[in-house]
Amino acid sequence: MSTARLPLGANPWIWHSPVTYEALGDVLPRLSAWGFDCVEIPLENERDWSPASVGRLLDVSGLAPAAVIAVMPPGRDLVRTDPRTVRVTQDYLRRCVDAAHALNAPTVAGPLYTAVGRTWRLDRREREAAYAELRENLAPVVHHAAAAGVRIGVEPLNRYETSLLNTVEQTLDALTGLPGDTIGLALDTYHQNIEERSLTAAVHRAVGRIVHVQVCANDRGTPGADSLDWTGFLTALLASGYRGPLCIESFTAHNDAIAVAASVWRPLAPAQDTIATEGLAFLRTALAALEQPPAAAP
Repeated sequence: MSTARLPLGANPWIWHSPVTYEALGDVLPRLSAWGFDCVEIPLENERDWSPASVGRLLDVSGLAPAAVIAVMPPGRDLVRTDPRTVRVTQDYLRRCVDAAHALNAPTVAGPLYTAVGRTWRLDRREREAAYAELRENLAPVVHHAAAAGVRIGVEPLNRYETSLLNTVEQTLDALTGLPGDTIGLALDTYHQNIEERSLTAAVHRAVGRIVHVQVCANDRGTPGADSLDWTGFLTALLASGYRGPLCIESFTAHNDAIAVAASVWRPLAPAQDTIATEGLAFLRTALAALEQPPAAAP
């Protein structure tokens, strides 16, 4: 593999939610035909798919499992909630780890702390207490993941989707003391573009702790059809030593649950396929350009 070649993947949420076995049966052959290397597999509900059946789909398609994506709707929380909710959430996250292990996926990624959309004000002391509580309640999941050989990627979200972890710096702070070889960060260009002053600087701060990376345009649409500093971002990512997948994550506006959760109120491309196919072409071109040696001085 050349220095700039990263596996490229996509998330079936571009077309479907929930991502069931039937949805994966629809999406995986098309991703493979378009030339993707891998696919993210969300586990929204325990019965949406089984690892054995999805493993067969992956084998047929030739796609690698990039990550199992943990989903945090209302009722899944590890912070400022009751003990039963914590136990239920931990059990769900352990099931995500078990699914990743069964599929040979390297990572479970997502906002593994509170329900998406849950916000509240925190002063410095309250934030420190919340981070301590998060570490305590994540620790059993991290232990389970270490035993399974699966890494955990905690994804900071934008300020409208959470008030707990918005930046790389906050997330590193929250994970202090948890084993860095098992738990790190899942970066998402959409959230970083809102919360970080520089995509490049955010990657530099996360060096050595980047577990998974999701990409999309600044409006959640097609990568490259936007104003993001893709050259700077990709250069920093490669310089960080990250060699995991880049996965396009976007959503359809034609699904009640996912559209509301992600605030997608309009189509983000002429067709959902465009997000995947043109995003793939852009990322391949952008990465290939970074492989070219600099032009000799005249």
